[in-house]
Amino acid sequence: MRPPKIPRSVLVVIFTDDSQTLLIERADYPGFWQSVTGSQDEGESFAETAAREVAEETGFRAADFGGLIDLDYESVYCIYPRWRYRYPPSTTHNRERCFALRLPSTLTPTLAPREHVAWQWLPFAAAAKTATSWSNAAVFDALSVKIAALRCSPSS
Repeated sequence: MRPPKIPRSVLVVIFTDDSQTLLIERADYPGFWQSVTGSQDEGESFAETAAREVAEETGFRAADFGGLIDLDYESVYCIYPRWRYRYPPSTTHNRERCFALRLPSTLTPTLAPREHVAWQWLPFAAAAKTATSWSNAAVFDALSVKIAALRCSPSS
């Protein structure tokens, strides 16, 4: 049996310069579209969790694309009742730290088949409407302007 999940996770928005973002569909919940997400392992920093989850869920290595961007954005959300059994007893909320990964184009991900079954690239506004989780949609809405500014930064 697996140890209980730590109620701290990451969400990674993978995007391109032409304003596309990657959504992936969960294998254990058909129709549930999301960005890359995952829980921290014991002793990991949020950045380490984000890099690991990107590699596991898409096959992309963040370091190959200039590394992750810490969006300095967090949310706390109520864990869906269907997944609470994965956490310590009476855990109801999760703290989620958000990152981004900038790709040069809409590359084809290699999905982890036990976790995700489909993928699609969408503009930010469409992704916000398609994402099942309100916290994921909020990241697209709140950060599309910030990500646009990142694309135009002098270090880009």
